[in-house]
Amino acid sequence: FGVLGDRIGRARTMLLTILLYSLCTGFSAISFGVWDFMFYRFITGLGVGGEFAVGVALVAEVMPSRARQHALSLLQALSAVGNIAAATISVWLGHLETIGVIGNFDIGPFRVSNWRLMFVIGTLPALLAILIRGRLKEPERWTRSVGSDEAPGTKPMAAGSYRELFGDPRWRHGAIIGLALATSGVIGVWGIAFFSFDLVRSVFRKQADQEVRETGLIQADIGLIALALADPTLLDQEMEGKKLAERVAPTQLIGTEPGSRDTDLLWSAIVAHHADKGSEVATDEGLVAALPERSAAALEKHREAFDRLLAQARSFDPESLAARIAVWEKGFAEGGKPVESLDGKPLGVRLATYLGWRNGDISGELTKWSGYAGILLNLGAFFGMYSFGAVASRIGRRPAFLLAFAIAAGSAILLFSMLQTRTDALWMFPLMGFCVLSPFAGYAIYFPELFPTRLRSTGTSFCYNVGRYLAATGPLTLGYLTGTVFADKPEPLRWAGVAMCGVYLIGVLALPFAKETKDHPLPD
Repeated sequence: FGVLGDRIGRARTMLLTILLYSLCTGFSAISFGVWDFMFYRFITGLGVGGEFAVGVALVAEVMPSRARQHALSLLQALSAVGNIAAATISVWLGHLETIGVIGNFDIGPFRVSNWRLMFVIGTLPALLAILIRGRLKEPERWTRSVGSDEAPGTKPMAAGSYRELFGDPRWRHGAIIGLALATSGVIGVWGIAFFSFDLVRSVFRKQADQEVRETGLIQADIGLIALALADPTLLDQEMEGKKLAERVAPTQLIGTEPGSRDTDLLWSAIVAHHADKGSEVATDEGLVAALPERSAAALEKHREAFDRLLAQARSFDPESLAARIAVWEKGFAEGGKPVESLDGKPLGVRLATYLGWRNGDISGELTKWSGYAGILLNLGAFFGMYSFGAVASRIGRRPAFLLAFAIAAGSAILLFSMLQTRTDALWMFPLMGFCVLSPFAGYAIYFPELFPTRLRSTGTSFCYNVGRYLAATGPLTLGYLTGTVFADKPEPLRWAGVAMCGVYLIGVLALPFAKETKDHPLPD
């Protein structure tokens, strides 16, 4: 799309990209599996990446030199407004999930969940493209250099040419340096900053799990396990159109101790034994033998807690739940849950239902706090990206990038190493947003200044979007660090996030070779 932006025009190409990524975002909502989902995301990415390149080229070419950097930094800062809107919608959907409006019913083959609804809402920018279609004009600079109003397709052969981009040492140098700068910042966002939301969910999930233990609702997990141990036919009971064994996933159970996987491992063993042996009551050895290979490996780390839970479940008295059930149902009723629907249901189904309600509440709260974190991060990002333009206009592009990379690494290290409470999130996320997203205004300002009109969209797209491809290694590297290198640490994501901050050295090392473009006119 960078090539198209130089050949057929900025405005035409930008409208095409908006339509493309909006429609394919909507298609993502109806994906059935990983492969069609990946296809839709790939096409969406084509549109998103193309829109940036032609958008900044268009704004750069219609603004006078004295206002160009401020307009481009504002353009990039306004992207944070869209992110804030998305995060606000996420909070709202999280609230709906908490009160049971979404997440517990199907439309056709699809479970109505908040992530699917988010993708549906993501189609709305397509309406924007329709509204502005007749109002957006091509920049005069592009029309004069490449095309004409009478014959928009008229262009010199060099327009949008990668051969010229890399054949001329001036443009080749700019493309390589721009790529290094973009790779550093994009990995910083997609490989570090955006995984801070996973950190939020991890930290706050531990707090929520501890509240479950302290309030005694953990007895519902233990009670369900005890009932299934004593009578495996419970797993075949109908619950919402499925067998209870299918409805209750191991991940729904909360460990009896912080960091323990005793409940989910024992439930997995019970379900696996029942699938193999039917209604035969399992021995302790039979349960361990029935565990799937992957779970059996995890058992070695959690064997002590597993054995304690197994002994507790063997001696569990279901009658002890009677008083607790009344308290639980009163709380669920106050939260808007349909408690009356459980009248006459078997005890196992009631307990499983409680787990679903409880986990829905927890998931909704985590979704809301992830949304709050997104809002806070993007509030900071708005001011950080807008400030980059002011700083770059005073001290120059290269010093501004150096400062931005330094504070980006420092703020990410601070958050990943120190975030512990909701209060921490209230100030750490705006700070990190300000710092980590500020280089993106630099890309909008600096990249168009490196290339002539006939190659501006192509060169900008190359720097930013090839940087995206290289940045795809960021999440993979973070996953490797989390799952392998720091897997034995108490909270491996923290260590991985801190280690990933070394990526900003790529940008810092490229800066001595970068051209300073402060107070220079756009190349023709």
